[in-house]
Amino acid sequence: MEDVKIVFLTPPFLFSLTLQQGDLFHDIMVFSALMCPEKALIMTLEEKGPIMPPPQLGKFPQHVSLEIQTWENITAATHWNLYDNSKPDGADFYVGKQELGHIHLNGEVHLAIGNELKEALLKKKLAKKFPYGDGWVTAPILSAADVAHAIWLFKLSYNRIIGQPAEKSIADIDKYTVKT
Repeated sequence: MEDVKIVFLTPPFLFSLTLQQGDLFHDIMVFSALMCPEKALIMTLEEKGPIMPPPQLGKFPQHVSLEIQTWENITAATHWNLYDNSKPDGADFYVGKQELGHIHLNGEVHLAIGNELKEALLKKKLAKKFPYGDGWVTAPILSAADVAHAIWLFKLSYNRIIGQPAEKSIADIDKYTVKT
């Protein structure tokens, strides 16, 4: 397994350490996310593991994955298990070099949405807070209604990345209702 060097340059953490990927690696990643949330979980696709096509997901998550893959400038790839980058754990989606989000094999969405939109989504209970990083939310894909909602959430993130003003997205959030 490849060694990983982690450098903390944010006071009061001015040190570096090298360790092997595994449980301790995960604990350090979580610790760094808590200490410096604005930098947490920002990884390039190449840093996550081998670049391979996304795996087949369950029925409802697969519908979301296939829809996202039709959007302009989307790169879809395997999302690797954080503990072992040889084990698939879902599908990653990028717009250029920016992560849109990913869908885990269990149907859980982790979405990079930015802090302003995150707060608007949480206020309307349209997503849940992601525990390991700022500017991220989570949502499940367990039903047909969840498919439409997850596509809407991913489209919010996509529009943010391609330059839609936050005010427009917040207005969209304010008028959105979940279809059941």
